[in-house]
Amino acid sequence: MKHITLFLFLLLTRTVIIAQTDTAIEGRIFHLGAPLEGATIKIENTKRGTVSDSTGQYIFEGLPDGTYRLLVSRLGFVSQLKVVQVAGQQDIRLDFNMEEEEGGLEEVVITGTMKEVNRLETPVPVEVYNHNFFKKNPTATVFDALQMVNGVRPQINCNVCNTGDIHINGLEGPYTMVLIDGMPIVSGLSTVYGLSGIPSSLIERVEVVKGPASSLYGSEAVGGLINIITKKPQQASRLSADIFGTSWREYNADLGLNQSIGKKANVLTGVNYFNFTDKVDHNHDGFTDMTLQNRISVFQKWNFNRKENRLLSLAGRYLYEDRWGGQTTWNKSFRGSDKVYGESIYTKRWEVLGNYQLPVKEKMFFMFSYNNHDQNSVYGDEWYLAKQRIAFGQLTWDKRLGKHDLLIGAALRYTYYNDNTAATELVGDDGEIINDASKMTMPGVFLQDEIKLADKHSLLLGMRYDYNSDHGDIFTPRMAYKWSITDNDILRLNAGTGFRVVNLFTEDHAALTGARDVEIEGDLKPERSVNVNLNYIKKLQLGDGNLLSFESSAWYTYFNNRILPNYDLDPRKIIYRNLDGHGVTRGISLNADLAMYNGLKLTAGGTWMNVFNKERNEAGAMEKFRPILTENWTATWALSYHIKTLNLGIDYTGNIYGPMRLALLSELDPRPEYSPVWSIQNIQFTWHGGDKWEIYGGIKNLLDWTISKSVPAIAEGEGAGIKSPIARSFDPFNRGVVYGSDGRIVPTSDNPYGLQFDPDGYAYGPNQGIRGFLGVRIRI
Repeated sequence: MKHITLFLFLLLTRTVIIAQTDTAIEGRIFHLGAPLEGATIKIENTKRGTVSDSTGQYIFEGLPDGTYRLLVSRLGFVSQLKVVQVAGQQDIRLDFNMEEEEGGLEEVVITGTMKEVNRLETPVPVEVYNHNFFKKNPTATVFDALQMVNGVRPQINCNVCNTGDIHINGLEGPYTMVLIDGMPIVSGLSTVYGLSGIPSSLIERVEVVKGPASSLYGSEAVGGLINIITKKPQQASRLSADIFGTSWREYNADLGLNQSIGKKANVLTGVNYFNFTDKVDHNHDGFTDMTLQNRISVFQKWNFNRKENRLLSLAGRYLYEDRWGGQTTWNKSFRGSDKVYGESIYTKRWEVLGNYQLPVKEKMFFMFSYNNHDQNSVYGDEWYLAKQRIAFGQLTWDKRLGKHDLLIGAALRYTYYNDNTAATELVGDDGEIINDASKMTMPGVFLQDEIKLADKHSLLLGMRYDYNSDHGDIFTPRMAYKWSITDNDILRLNAGTGFRVVNLFTEDHAALTGARDVEIEGDLKPERSVNVNLNYIKKLQLGDGNLLSFESSAWYTYFNNRILPNYDLDPRKIIYRNLDGHGVTRGISLNADLAMYNGLKLTAGGTWMNVFNKERNEAGAMEKFRPILTENWTATWALSYHIKTLNLGIDYTGNIYGPMRLALLSELDPRPEYSPVWSIQNIQFTWHGGDKWEIYGGIKNLLDWTISKSVPAIAEGEGAGIKSPIARSFDPFNRGVVYGSDGRIVPTSDNPYGLQFDPDGYAYGPNQGIRGFLGVRIRI
């Protein structure tokens, strides 16, 4: 009996020992809910490692008791480290959900070639910024979020109503085309007023192409493209919310809801609400430092399940915004009067867009969009009432023939624009002024051929022909060459042409405000450009999950018929005309990304540019000059660190800009002709409460920088002691300004600098100082 007992004891002991030394850790690696193949999983401080298979599966068997640190890494993704305790338990399951690194090689992009392609493979350089990148500095609008992108600058065009546009590589906003899901619905009036109200919780990523893309996308894509890609309903959270407020009493809420409608469809609904109603005047000039706003936007996107996984996607958005800025004593009873100055803008906008894959064997898609923009605005006692409608349809055929990857397309764009200004007035035969709304039709065809020359070499050739009902024939070719030196070294050369059809009253806010009269010299011809861009990208994996990447570009763009506003000739006018000469923008940029397995991540970029125009002077010689609001250099950065033990993330973000030439009102104007070097810096702390919610907060504009701090106080005359970027803010209707017979301002004892009220000429950055913020994100 003793022997049997001893035998059973030894057998049990052996079984326990085996159980304790035979524990397995297994799991799967995912990305956006799909299995991720080829991820490397290592157990730190050991020689054990494996790679995930096609189902994302991995396994480590025969692990003794102890603490294990599992590191998962894959090129193009942010590395993850998890700690697990093995103490005689059953097999342990440990899954990982990987997030793409900003600018990751594995990302799929569509903007450069109008078709989904791996970023590593496309000949056209596309910069990609996913939704996690913009969380490092939460903002209420896409417009503000883009300040984190190197070479892209949100430009404030008005110190009173705070409207703006997007500059790319030193080119003004009208040269930038903004797309939503590949559709050109943010243009014209909405470039100035419509870059708000897109729920950030529904944005999957933002793709940026720098340089002309008119051969694919047509007019406006001269300086570059910004494509806002919204999430697919199948990949979005069931319920999401992102709500934050600031110490300035700004409140922003983003809500998202994902639903399945039977087995046939998935629908994603997003609502954005922003409210700011406090009159703040920290520089004591009598004007609001920031525009008061009340905005709501509703976005909905439907994806339908069809046979053979064919695509059918429909989306729509409605935006209403009520914004005003002006003298702090203004209220709506003064709207449109000359008693108290205010700029009040009511915007109603709706848009639909869709993408339908035809039920044929060939890969053919029909894309369409329509938007209706209705604006009711006043600038002091000047009314601006405008309506704009844009309809767009495009049919593409994606066909592969041997080494040729073809894209053939036809597009039609119709633009209707009407307002109450001289832009849509026509003098009849009897001298009576009648309304003449602008109606422009532009059909076009394009062809793109990507040729696989060899394993490491590819060539893309493209051309587009458009017929503009106002300007006639327009032809835009382009070429792109890619050399894959190694798997992680890519060299690209792009060359192309661009064109832009101009409508000043939908592009330049200064033309609307009434502070200056608009004068147009001659018939404005479309602008044309030729661009060459050289791009190099380098990716390095520095062992143990550390990733380092560099991307550099050099570009040169030459313009004909460039249209520039002249603020200098007459302080009461903005004179628009085609440049009698040419314009040039050239420069170099560098982006660097470092992601370390210990939680440190750095994204930084710098751009140097030289933007100038040459025009014939009265003596017939070519004279070189620098356009206003163009910096020579800029830099951005985002430094992040994750303290795993505290579940705490820290983000330090910022940008810095070199001097820009500004529009002065007279030779006596005491304000500096060039802006100072200025910087906006922010810090954020984020506590992660698991995968479903997080709390974040921090400080924006740490340096408390505002335009007002770069403006000297008025030394003498009326308004002495005021520091304001708004000239004669105390006299918005110019009642104290004396004009001579030639229209020039006559200096007086009350106006010794010869100034007049001007809310726009000295606008180049924000006038909102330091502020705290606090928010919460929830995902279910």
